[in-house]
Amino acid sequence: MNIDEIHTPVLLERCVELLAPALDQPGAVLVDATLGMAGHSEAFLTRFPGLTLVGLDRDLEALSIAEERLKPFRDRIHLVHTVYDGIQDALDSLGIAEVQGVFFDLGVSSLQLDRVERGFSYSKDAPLDMRMDNTSDLTAEHILATYSESELRRIFHEYGEEKLAARYAEAIVEARSTAPLVRSAELVAILTKVTPVVVQRTGHPAKRVFQALRIEVNQELSVLERAIPAALDAVAVHGRIVVEAYQSLEDRIVKKALARASTSSAPAGLPIELPEHKPLFTQLIRGAELASEEEKARNPRATSVRLRAAERLRRAG
Repeated sequence: MNIDEIHTPVLLERCVELLAPALDQPGAVLVDATLGMAGHSEAFLTRFPGLTLVGLDRDLEALSIAEERLKPFRDRIHLVHTVYDGIQDALDSLGIAEVQGVFFDLGVSSLQLDRVERGFSYSKDAPLDMRMDNTSDLTAEHILATYSESELRRIFHEYGEEKLAARYAEAIVEARSTAPLVRSAELVAILTKVTPVVVQRTGHPAKRVFQALRIEVNQELSVLERAIPAALDAVAVHGRIVVEAYQSLEDRIVKKALARASTSSAPAGLPIELPEHKPLFTQLIRGAELASEEEKARNPRATSVRLRAAERLRRAG
């Protein structure tokens, strides 16, 4: 497998630029909370010879690939099998009190999409799995077999922002009464059958349902809601956090967390802002930064990226 052919890091140079002031510090530690196949991390370790990397991933196959890729830096890396909301436990286990950088590249990885048998893609027939960590128990097949119609409708609506959530949930419950759904092609056929032709012309009927199932299987949003505050807590003064998100639900969580951290806590009406009320962080990008047309052409995965970054100004208290 040629890693570089299947995995092109998104906005790599921009991420390096944003983290550089923090990672240039002597003894700097960076947490790559979504290590994947280590495309970004390889660049960080190459550009910053004094950097120590803590790489987190829930996917054992990704960790194995990353370990091989990062062999030249083996004395500067710590790889941990964990979901990224386990960042504090991972740092505690390594005796690291705070870090100079945290990096998140959210969403499903190139490795997971390209492994047909993992079941992430609606365009290829595979078992309905969708686990990022294949040691976990919950699969898409289990959800489709056991969730009630109202539960299915809720996750399709909330996590897929799917307008036809009710119709799809009803069709799935009806179909499973005859035979269990075990293959992605079976699910795609059910969804396509009940999707109006005019709607099919605007995009694949299964896209949002597959997104919703993947998010539910991996508890991605609840994990992210815990992970961003934990990451911010770990960042040292003048340290930085950089996050790449690819869909609106993720980006909304990141946006809110960074906004809270970079807002004064002073009560309204105070004539002056006391030092203890000053923001803990400052945002380095106004809003979310998008990829250039050139980057999108070079790397289609960059099409939907939303990049946000912040720097810690002070510790509370």
